Amino acid sequence: MIAPEPFFQPRGTPISVYFRLKALSDLGHEIDLFTYPLGEDKKIPGVNIYRAPNILGFKKIKIGPSLTKIPLDITLFFQTFLTLFRKRYDLIFTHEEASWIGTFLGKIKKIPHLYDMHSSLPQQLDNFKFSRSRLLKFIFARLEKWVLRHSQAIIVICPDLMKIVEKAGQKEKALLLENFLDFEYPLPSANVLQELKKKFAPQGEKIVLYTGNFFPYQGIPLLLEAFSLLKKEKVRLLLVGGTPEEVQSMQPQAKTLGIGTQVSFVGQVPPQEIPRFMAIADALVSPRIAGTNTPLKIYSFLKSGKPIVATNLWTHTQLLDSDKAILVDPTPKSLAEGLRLALFDPKAQQIARRAQQWAEQKFTYSHYLEKIKEILAKATRLTSK
Repeated sequence: MIAPEPFFQPRGTPISVYFRLKALSDLGHEIDLFTYPLGEDKKIPGVNIYRAPNILGFKKIKIGPSLTKIPLDITLFFQTFLTLFRKRYDLIFTHEEASWIGTFLGKIKKIPHLYDMHSSLPQQLDNFKFSRSRLLKFIFARLEKWVLRHSQAIIVICPDLMKIVEKAGQKEKALLLENFLDFEYPLPSANVLQELKKKFAPQGEKIVLYTGNFFPYQGIPLLLEAFSLLKKEKVRLLLVGGTPEEVQSMQPQAKTLGIGTQVSFVGQVPPQEIPRFMAIADALVSPRIAGTNTPLKIYSFLKSGKPIVATNLWTHTQLLDSDKAILVDPTPKSLAEGLRLALFDPKAQQIARRAQQWAEQKFTYSHYLEKIKEILAKATRLTSK
């Protein structure tokens, strides 16, 4: 397996990689993971981790496309290339841009290649505002088509990516496997939760919770504008996430809108602390204004039993509908109305319970394992046991 990211760190793709590895291990496979030099060594039976050398001494790798990844990907390629000529593998399993490496090496060594498509790389250039170069987008698009055409099997994590694969004429190779698994952390005692709620809502205010990064596509300015329309209500907004620099850039907007005392910028917290914030929240919000992938947090939101307010965009509606969430237009007025409904209308609790029941039935580990077995059979052209 080739994973061009810091493994393990508690963020999107590394979390997905962890559960892919765990499933493969539980199914009795042995896996050599080739990955970046940064990250925690997670102990998984049957998994051997090989890290590319950190020649330039990088200390951090940001989410999304970056120039930092270029030298790391080059060293990752040569490390994998040399290993493939010393050891025999039954399958090459790759993530993100390592699909270029896997496709090339798979053709040379005649080893089946399984591409785990977490996103469309040409789209990432726009989503993260990495480059406006038409030439670069063209190159990425051609590479993506080449990978899809020459991979033996493809995992897609959301229906939008399945559309891309289908457009490329490779749908028969693909399988939808949503990234619905996450780590389960125990909640603290009721007294601890009560103290936490008092800290952020000392007068018993209703709490709206946002969790995640502050990238532009997440719609934090939209959320602040919407919340300002509720400032006469007894409500608080908790924003859990964002780097110190991102928090500092957003705080002036909250003050300008007159909600500085009603908004708490909590900043980044360890992943094991997220469930306690969800436990004290009265509503959960995802105000995305762009993007096509389903946000990973939506899966934990669904299982929480709390009302979800989300923008009525494809990034959400490929998973959510009005039976599972309160869907709103990406405007301050519509988002504010959705938040008000989630906080004060009893119907919101009915929607939340339906969503929770649906998610608990659909998103199970046994279902996940069956999907992994199915895609392995597709990749290796063997009948799954």
